[in-house]
Amino acid sequence: MSTGAIYAALAFAAWGIFPLYFRQIAHVPSGEILIHRIVWSLVFVLIVLSLRRQWGWLKPVLRQPKVLAAFTASALLLSVNWLTYIWAVNNGHVIDASLGYFINPLVNVLLGYTVLHERLRRMQWLALGLAAGGVLWLTIQAGHLPWIALALASSFGAYGLLRKVATLGALEGLTLETLLLAPIAALVLGVWMFNGSSTFPAPDAPTNAWLIAAGPITAIPLLLFAAGARRISLTTLGLLQYIGPTIQLALGLWLFHEPFSAARLLGFGLIWLALAVYSAEGWWHGRSQLA
Repeated sequence: MSTGAIYAALAFAAWGIFPLYFRQIAHVPSGEILIHRIVWSLVFVLIVLSLRRQWGWLKPVLRQPKVLAAFTASALLLSVNWLTYIWAVNNGHVIDASLGYFINPLVNVLLGYTVLHERLRRMQWLALGLAAGGVLWLTIQAGHLPWIALALASSFGAYGLLRKVATLGALEGLTLETLLLAPIAALVLGVWMFNGSSTFPAPDAPTNAWLIAAGPITAIPLLLFAAGARRISLTTLGLLQYIGPTIQLALGLWLFHEPFSAARLLGFGLIWLALAVYSAEGWWHGRSQLA
């Protein structure tokens, strides 16, 4: 249990400090960063699979159209999530991105209710109501929907739903997703490099190194998360997941000095209260089930 908690905490902490990485390549267009993230993630996971000689799953999967269709959908959702997040970080919206991952657990509850027809308990409905109030307040205060947060939460929530019913583990799933995306990504990157519009290869070594590092930087937290999730309860995992957006919020406030007014704090406060209600109810329900 303690080892699993460490693995999961490290994964969420790594996701929390992602803005520090993307700021190193802020001069690279968001779309190009996404392309590199796909390509180098595939290279990294293929190396890991080769070292582990873990290829037995691939051939049967390629013969299953329904599995390929499901993973094509999850790959597209993952791309939307990655692109939105990269754009948000590199355009001064780290706090908005953190809000998306604070909202994400409640989006998962809502998707469970609407798609999987799971029954919600009263306190879960209360948490959803509080979160909706927070989003409504932020919309009124800003004059528009917090689209970055909602895009991140909804895309990752839908991605998680697809992966919840998937037949592959984290490493195999990421490999298949990047395999499906890589042909288009490699073609686009090749065209950009041919016509001279690509940043890569850059004249400076650090930019090239940071772009290639997108592979392990993407895959390692996912593998840590998978290792941790197998060893700890969902309640513990649910509490640990707030590490990531909390670190992102702190970076947005104190390192990147993004604006955060008192009116905006009220909207965040309602969402944090919703998360507190949701987490406490989940912990209490888990305890009562064990009793």
